[in-house]
This record gives sequence, C-alpha cells and structure tokens, in this order.
Amino acid sequence: MSISATARVTGRSRNTIARWLERASTAAARFNRRMLRDFDILELQADELCTFIGSKSKTIWLFATIEVWSRLWASSVLGRRSSRNTKAVINDVLLRERLVGSPLIATDGFEYYVGVIARFFGSACVYGQVLKTRRNDRVVRVERRVKIGTTTRLKAALWESEDSETLNTSFVERLNLTIRQGSAYLRRRSPCHARGTDQLRGHVELLRCYYNFIRPHRALKFGRETRTPAM
Repeated sequence: MSISATARVTGRSRNTIARWLERASTAAARFNRRMLRDFDILELQADELCTFIGSKSKTIWLFATIEVWSRLWASSVLGRRSSRNTKAVINDVLLRERLVGSPLIATDGFEYYVGVIARFFGSACVYGQVLKTRRNDRVVRVERRVKIGTTTRLKAALWESEDSETLNTSFVERLNLTIRQGSAYLRRRSPCHARGTDQLRGHVELLRCYYNFIRPHRALKFGRETRTPAM
C-alpha cells in the first residue's frame, strides 16, 4: 500500500473514531440529565480545576461538585471562573437533589461561593471554606472559616458525618485527580488537548457517566459488593 493510500485509511479511521466519540458523548450527556435526579444531599463539596483549549493562552475551568456520602459527581459546568458559572453549578445541584436535614457544604476560598450558596441555600445548610496557603508547591497552612451557620452547628454536622472529622475539601480534590487521570484532555502534562469547548464538554459528560454509573468506587464497599456512586 502506498504512503498516500495509508494516509487516507488512517484519516478515515480517525474520523470514524471521532464520530463514535461524539455519539457516545451525546448519549452520555442525555443519560446524565435523565438519571441524575432525586438523589440525597448530606454533604457537598465544590471545587474548580483549570485546563486549556488549543493553546495555553485559552484557559478554561471545570467546576465540579461531589456528594460526599455517595461519592456522586453531582454536577459540572465548563467555562470561565466566574459568578455566572458558580451559580450554574450550584443551581444544577438544587434542581436534581433532595436536601437531607441541614447539609454540610465545603469549598475553597473562591470569592463567589459565599454569595451563591447564601442565595440558594440560605440558613438551610452549614457552609465553610478551606483556605490553603502554599509555598514551593507545598501546603504550609490550612485555615477553616465558617460562612453560614455557627461553630456549634458545624460541630454537630461533623459529628453526624460518616466521612469528615474536620471541615475539608479532600473528597472533591480527590475527584479532581480522578477526572485528570481519566481524561487525556485534562491531564497536567499531556500532548492531547481539546480543540474546542464542545469537544471537551462532551468528553467530560462521557467521563462523568462512566464514573457515576459504571466504575465501582473502592470507598463504597459493602461486604463483598463494591458499588458505583449512582447505586
């Protein structure tokens, strides 16, 4: 086979794989919208991770939330690190969930979280921020601040929590690591980066569907059964 013929075959294969990925991503997004509903919120954490599209000058942020008890990747929004997208990711949780008691919410110190969570949850939650000071890529100080609720309510929420002994964002940070490991587009050092926002959004929806519904989570082991977050 000539070089030109080989190139044509390779090109057709790549186009076929791209079409399959696009169809799978569309189906995953539709499945997520239909199935991720009416889940309980006992403890919620939110965070953002940064990547880029095409070139490093075009940065984009992925907002993600996790329901700690079930490890469910509850919602995600892709776009600028802005007030609008902060509202979008928290509102998406509220549209799909059921509040159980007074949920415990934790985030980093991103400025828009306080106003958005106060607007959507009000006094129906206990909300705190975890602020980390880094030096030479190492955490040298951790400060915890209660933003909604009292210290007494925070202690009560932590006492009832099955997973948290202190206010933390460790579960959503671990989710961020899982996302980066599961997507070549989102790894810190990778030759593969999305060429467009829609391509990256579809990739994230496909990964989210796999994480919630197919991939057994090692933290969700009950006897001999290891469950998925959606289970």
